[in-house]
Amino acid sequence: MSVDAISLAVFNSLFASIAEEMGATLQRASFSPNIKERLDLSCALFDGQARMVAQAAHIPVHLGSMPASVASARQSFDTFRPGDVLVLNDPYRGGTHLPDVTMVSPVFVGTGEPLFFVASRAHHADVGGMAPGSLPLSTEIYQEGLIIPPLKLAEEGRRNEGVLALITANSRAPAERLGDLEAQLAAHRLGERRLQALVKAHGASRVLEHAAALIAYARRMTEAVIAAIPPGTYRFEDALEGDGQREERIPICVAVSVSAGRMTVDFSGSAPQVAGNLNAVEPIVRSATWYCIRLLAEDDVPVNHGCFEPVTVVVPPHSLLSPDFPAAVAAGNMETSQRIVDVVLGALAQALPERIPAASQGTMNNVTFGGLQNGQPFVYYETIGGGHGGGPLGDGLSGRHSHMTNTRNTPVEALEHSLPVRVVESRLRYGSGGAGRCRGGDGIRRTFEFLTPATVTVNSERRRYGPYGLHGGEPGQPGCNRLLRQGVETVLGSKATLQVSAGDRLVIETPGGGGWGKKDRPGGHEPRSLPG
Repeated sequence: MSVDAISLAVFNSLFASIAEEMGATLQRASFSPNIKERLDLSCALFDGQARMVAQAAHIPVHLGSMPASVASARQSFDTFRPGDVLVLNDPYRGGTHLPDVTMVSPVFVGTGEPLFFVASRAHHADVGGMAPGSLPLSTEIYQEGLIIPPLKLAEEGRRNEGVLALITANSRAPAERLGDLEAQLAAHRLGERRLQALVKAHGASRVLEHAAALIAYARRMTEAVIAAIPPGTYRFEDALEGDGQREERIPICVAVSVSAGRMTVDFSGSAPQVAGNLNAVEPIVRSATWYCIRLLAEDDVPVNHGCFEPVTVVVPPHSLLSPDFPAAVAAGNMETSQRIVDVVLGALAQALPERIPAASQGTMNNVTFGGLQNGQPFVYYETIGGGHGGGPLGDGLSGRHSHMTNTRNTPVEALEHSLPVRVVESRLRYGSGGAGRCRGGDGIRRTFEFLTPATVTVNSERRRYGPYGLHGGEPGQPGCNRLLRQGVETVLGSKATLQVSAGDRLVIETPGGGGWGKKDRPGGHEPRSLPG
């Protein structure tokens, strides 16, 4: 068997197309606006050793952490049979946070061990817990919802109705949960069929040979990307603003060391484990770090296990970035992951000043709400875009999701059709981007008017400290959360849970991106060491 550049490109597209088709199936078959409209889902393929072979262009925080889920599922059972489907969401056993439900299926061709695994992860709008949306201002994971260790949701093609009933019974919207779980199962059946057809068409040896070659190619390409960075150690520090229990500065520190095509990213010195929900399990830290390295590649490098091999991530134990069970972790996947990106890119900006942009909004602006309408439960979750950082190639984009989230916005028509809420406004915050030779993008102002009583939770960041600018650029404007009730405006914190009544309005103003370069210097800038 031989692998050449053409066959490698063909198989790379074949593998990736299967993951993309799985995602399209999951989207079309799902019930919730969060998956159907926002595309809060991810799909990927793995070889029999649980090494990622290919992924769809879905959500970075999902995909970089998914290998831990597949490894955990693979290690939890001695044997697999055709038709098995495993399900899990436990952050301490390969998951991220509880609403992200992951499924893993072995793919067999003939007898023996599985040749591949297919995996999907979808953010389910509610899996129980102390607040609708399962992203509460928690102090332990038990408050966040149903914990699912790796279990067989289907065994040899027969669904475990008891497991399905247990999951749906713990959701405030059980019919919607069942529909979204069924959609994931449908995506897996398609992925299995497509892989089996690929092996039938080309032979198992040739398919596996190209999977291994793609991993090796991605490793070499990543090593070349790292080798182009000037050797040295680059440090940076930024902070989160509070963990939902109290307002406090929660530092995240990084030292990025580069040498001979290898990189060590050391987060020693970061904050200890916090009482609230900002703790992030290690797969999230690795996912955010790998994402930053991937951004440096100018060529179309396949994203697979090979990309991860040249990068070593060091995380201090008992910390914000490696908490001890049963620490709360609901917002670590969403908000802490964004700040990890900010600090890693801040460090790399010292090594590559002409390539790294200023900070983007640095938050996902998470809004969840739920209640009863005509006696029937409803629940909803969305993230809201903001400003991208300006950079050497131009101004930052406005009103977009950035970095660890790659979702769409929920169309107003879909939101108002499905839920008792009216979107009064959804527009850009003009002028909220930081000034500079290249301006930061503007944030968004989105106002919800509730048509029935509901419980609302907001998990956000960058409400006190705006996203940093680089090389003389100004920071972006911080965001702001407000409640309008009977003509009275109340400013909320970055994290808040509240009860709203019909007619109340929630206003979410998202941060603008940081500016890049001094505005009064039309040509060039003066490189400098960054703070921290």
